[in-house]
Amino acid sequence: MDLEHYFSANYPQARGKFLQLCQDRGFAIQSYQNERAQAPDGSNLYMDLATLGRKDARRLLVLFSGTHGVEGYCGSGIQAALVGESVFADCDPDLRVALVHAVNPYGFAHDRRVNEDNIDLNRNFLDFANEVPTDNGYGDIHAYLVPQAWEGELRTQADAALKQYAKDNGPAALQHAASGGQYTHNDGVFYGGAAPSWSAQTVLALVKELAAGASRACFIDFHTGLGPYGYGEMIAAGTSAQVARTFEFYAGYEVTDPDAGTSASAPIQGTMAHGVERVLPAVKTQFLALEYGTVSLQEVMTAVRADNWLYQAGTVDSVLGKKIKRQIRDAFYCDETKWKDMVYERALDVVQATMRNLEQV
Repeated sequence: MDLEHYFSANYPQARGKFLQLCQDRGFAIQSYQNERAQAPDGSNLYMDLATLGRKDARRLLVLFSGTHGVEGYCGSGIQAALVGESVFADCDPDLRVALVHAVNPYGFAHDRRVNEDNIDLNRNFLDFANEVPTDNGYGDIHAYLVPQAWEGELRTQADAALKQYAKDNGPAALQHAASGGQYTHNDGVFYGGAAPSWSAQTVLALVKELAAGASRACFIDFHTGLGPYGYGEMIAAGTSAQVARTFEFYAGYEVTDPDAGTSASAPIQGTMAHGVERVLPAVKTQFLALEYGTVSLQEVMTAVRADNWLYQAGTVDSVLGKKIKRQIRDAFYCDETKWKDMVYERALDVVQATMRNLEQV
């Protein structure tokens, strides 16, 4: 099977393919403009929703791409291939399928993991009015993660300090402190924000509308950057109730849990899964992050730190800036036929298993 044509070289191309394929296969389409941001060329940015099936269906399957912007190259390609290969053509009549394309269109268009406000969206789904984010130790390493200069002695000193932190506290403690989600440094990495972002508000509003008639809802969010090359780790996300449902639902599959220490991901707070559970109290929800490996964790973290520094203190169009932009794209998207085949085949298996299992609940 030739899958290359489903993957894209940039956000506009990805959006165009997705919309055309969905239109050709009979999906209903709604588009939501992010009026807070623009693409590098000044054009508008959109989160797109494509749905297939009855609005009153009791079962709902939602697939997300681009929650972490630049990771949209993978997720968009998978969504396009699933639609293009007619995977949803003969769905159960009591199942509604929804594809949310480019949850973070700014990050996708600019090859960034974060949104227009430097927010990591998968840490932004807290109930900010009632939840107080916990301190996971980020403040102890912020200055090292975000050095004043990306080249030279200051960078060398920062890297040495991070290595010492890992030596003193363990690599897992460093990963958790760095990536678990922080809410104190808006110029830092993995920043969860101080209020719901445009993307978070839009996602939760459309999820509530989609699930209006549902009693069971399954969500799959495509991510990249952690784990072995091309392998899709099935991460159970969200509350303890959601995690338990996910493990039960995917019995026979190897599902992991960050809170139990079985995942390549550190435990994180404010995920999309938590937001979905909060706004759908009457629906049995479960949330799966399908996480694909790309390069080493060190390379991924270096790319995230570099991109953060670039937008805080660097110049995007400089020689160094262009190098960093290439670096972060490569850290989250392997533009190789083998990798694309691997990520699609894994997604196909998981999505088909999800649809089969939904018929039984």
